[in-house]
Amino acid sequence: MLTRIDQVNPVTRLAAAMILTFPLLVTLDWVSAVAVIALEVVIYLGLKLRMVAQRARRLALRSLPFAVAAPLTGLSMAMYGKPDGQIFFSWGLILISEQSLSYGAAVAARVIALGMACLVTLMDVDPTDMADGLAQVWHLPARFVLGTLAGVRLIAHLIADWKSMQLARRARGLGDRRALWRFATLAFALLVSALRRGSTLAMAMEARGFGHGPRTWARESRVGLPDFVYLLVATTIVGAGLAAAFITGSFRPIWTVM
Repeated sequence: MLTRIDQVNPVTRLAAAMILTFPLLVTLDWVSAVAVIALEVVIYLGLKLRMVAQRARRLALRSLPFAVAAPLTGLSMAMYGKPDGQIFFSWGLILISEQSLSYGAAVAARVIALGMACLVTLMDVDPTDMADGLAQVWHLPARFVLGTLAGVRLIAHLIADWKSMQLARRARGLGDRRALWRFATLAFALLVSALRRGSTLAMAMEARGFGHGPRTWARESRVGLPDFVYLLVATTIVGAGLAAAFITGSFRPIWTVM
């Protein structure tokens, strides 16, 4: 992260995302999650100081789903979490206490931290580069990797098909009413189109020998010093988050909560 991001192998960035989610698996507190989020954002924006505003806007837009999901997840934990301490509200099965509010804040922060870890490390990763790394560095089966890559590449076609079908139905006067029915019929038509396109692509790949015998790669995927630095920075961020939780006394092992 303190190195040029384009020099880091995509599989290293995937490994860094796994490392950054480690605090979310061992502790249920909001301090470590907030510390990890803050360090991720600072380092991500600092990669290119001249593009801080542009990168901040892109990160904010792509993190909107997590910003919406986090409060909802935290609210459910606050209402139904294990109660302890002062009771603030009680009605039926809903019991909001001091401890449940703490759990709710921790869960909400964990959702955002998880999303930010994936966004910061994997944003703008080229699928072909990722497939090269998975096959050559992690030595995953080439048939599985190439099939997944083909599926990812088809997502753009699905989006284009959806828009084309919407325009076609509107041109025929079928897209102005009954939004729920319109969505269901469009989704079914898109499913049929995806199955047909996938079958055609699978037969084409089989005919060209994909997945049969040893294969070569057009581009060599390597790991080096930038990858080591990237993983070192990710590990440092995790250590800083856990240290902040220990120092503030908020560290709460997940196995003591469940």
